[in-house]
Amino acid sequence: MLLYYSLATFLSVASLSNAQTWPTNLIGTWSTKSNKTLTGPGFYDPLNDKFIEPDRTGISYSFTSDGHYEEAYYRAIANPQNPACPGGIMQWQHGGWVMNANGSLSLTPIAVDGRQLLSKPCDYEKGIYTRYNQSELFKQYEVLTDPYHGIPRLNLYEFDGTPMQPMYLVYSPPEMLPTTTLNPTTASATATGKSKRGLSQEAPINWKLNFEQKQAVDMAHMINADRLWWIGLAFTGIGGLLYFGPRRLGLRL
Repeated sequence: MLLYYSLATFLSVASLSNAQTWPTNLIGTWSTKSNKTLTGPGFYDPLNDKFIEPDRTGISYSFTSDGHYEEAYYRAIANPQNPACPGGIMQWQHGGWVMNANGSLSLTPIAVDGRQLLSKPCDYEKGIYTRYNQSELFKQYEVLTDPYHGIPRLNLYEFDGTPMQPMYLVYSPPEMLPTTTLNPTTASATATGKSKRGLSQEAPINWKLNFEQKQAVDMAHMINADRLWWIGLAFTGIGGLLYFGPRRLGLRL
């Protein structure tokens, strides 16, 4: 009986050890091919609690060898009803990660630190800045040498197996902000909301006061709506020229 107990205990400990590993081939900062959206102080400023808008959209993840991670998202939002008026969204999180026994990756953020900035210039005059907290599960991952670029490439697969955009190694060791809690809250934290992804979100403390007194300029650090508007307008104009130009000249394509 004692032997059985000892063996069971050993297997349990071994299983736990296998379930909590941090593979070394993930260590570093990875980014999609734009290579402009990167984790670290160039994307989010925790002291002033604001985002720094990259030159281009993209995704970045950083992983350490002792179980810390950070992520940065900057994505455009299409507007089918008005293509000349796209939106933009920025998201940042950091926390702990682990590779599970089945090869999947579990990412658990520090809930109070996550941030999201949503900008829809045709719907709102200012960006909407909220707390953001979303645990993530990647069904699997693979690291290989990209045959075209000749550098390490990270392929992540979402919880249902859907592949994400490939990311490429930018820094090793990773470029990250401190891994501890950066924005601890107090008992006076206030209102909650709900995003389209079904996430419970908490607005930053005193958000309404700051919006009224500062017109959300410092706090929201609005994504450059003019840039998004002009980009959309330019593509619309180019499309019109390509369609109507040859017809007016009597040409057929």
